[in-house]
Amino acid sequence: EKVDNPFEGAKLYVNPVWSAKAAAEPGGSAVANESTAVWLDRIGAIEGNDSPTTGSMGLRDHLEEAVRQSGGDPLTIQVVIYNLPGRDCAALASNGELGPDELDRYKSEYIDPIADIMWDFADYENLRIVAIIEIASLPNLVTNVGGNGGTELCAYMKQNGGYVNGVGYALRKLGEIPNVYNYIDAAHHGWIGWDSNFGPSVDIFYEAANASGSTVDYVHGFISNTANYSATVEPYLDVNGTVNGQLIRQSKWVDWNQYVDELSFVQDLRQALIAKGFRSDIGMLIDTSRNGWGGPNRPTGPSSSTDLNTYVDESRIDRRIHPGNWCNQAGAGLGERPTVNPAPGVDAYVWVKPPGESDGASEEIPNDEGKGFDRMCDPTYQGNARNGNNPSGALPNAPISGHWFSAQFRELLANAYPPL
Repeated sequence: EKVDNPFEGAKLYVNPVWSAKAAAEPGGSAVANESTAVWLDRIGAIEGNDSPTTGSMGLRDHLEEAVRQSGGDPLTIQVVIYNLPGRDCAALASNGELGPDELDRYKSEYIDPIADIMWDFADYENLRIVAIIEIASLPNLVTNVGGNGGTELCAYMKQNGGYVNGVGYALRKLGEIPNVYNYIDAAHHGWIGWDSNFGPSVDIFYEAANASGSTVDYVHGFISNTANYSATVEPYLDVNGTVNGQLIRQSKWVDWNQYVDELSFVQDLRQALIAKGFRSDIGMLIDTSRNGWGGPNRPTGPSSSTDLNTYVDESRIDRRIHPGNWCNQAGAGLGERPTVNPAPGVDAYVWVKPPGESDGASEEIPNDEGKGFDRMCDPTYQGNARNGNNPSGALPNAPISGHWFSAQFRELLANAYPPL
């Protein structure tokens, strides 16, 4: 039987490819032995093809290394399943290799080979494989279809069922393996924290969990904030508070969102998911790899200002210009180190996005990885409807997504919170 929390009582896998890059940076040895996820962001990464994220190690290589690292004790390895047809329909930087109508290829050339390899390790009872299922997919079908921020590709992926059926297929094929634990990506509070997005997202998660032969029994939990920067906890902001008679929610930063941080968001989301029909024992994960926001600009207490927006801006630890900014954010720092059972309903804080791997290129860079140029990664960009027409807040001189970004890694070290 599967354990309730695959992170509990287990060592965590250290990806040798990422670890070597981290250790080569000044001060990087302080975190080089932390656990980060293995990203299978294209078909070639399954076998290992010198990709920027997996090096020459394929999935089988990583699982064999995980068995070696376990030494016979329980060990958990996180693998990101990330190659849907028409992937990331609202962000060009992380577009994928499969066209919007290539669901059959996704199944036969991507998910099936991954499942075949994982089945070969099903008898290793001390090996626990956490599958992070399709970042930035299902929430796009809620927030980026129609309206001001919608895209034609997101509308098409909702119409053709590629995301819903692809996720359902992945859940079933991987969930059948006795030592695989599926966690579906659930965006973050700054994406689906509004009432108008929260409920519809729960609905579409449920639809996908029951698509393509899957059931909710194949869903072990959900993960928020993957590859994002939202604070785990905002210690000096009460979303239900007031300043000078005005609600915190009225501020420009919060913009009527129901949440200001990830912990409160995932705990409420968990209850909503259970009420919808998911198992009562599902657990939540929060990616804390880059949401520490330490350094000299971190507030040490609430603001004393009586102006609403000034109060919020001086009190929040998330120093982004806008919570919709997602690409290589300036001023960010490493967050909580991977931690098991940090809060009720939360299985672990994890580092799914390996710190130091770029979110996207700051200028157009030709490549053979299917990665486009997204202006949200351009530090000169002044924004769009999805980020309230605010500057992007991105760092300059960034490589394409997944490639090593030394300047960003050094900044994350310097601004780590808790400090290193």
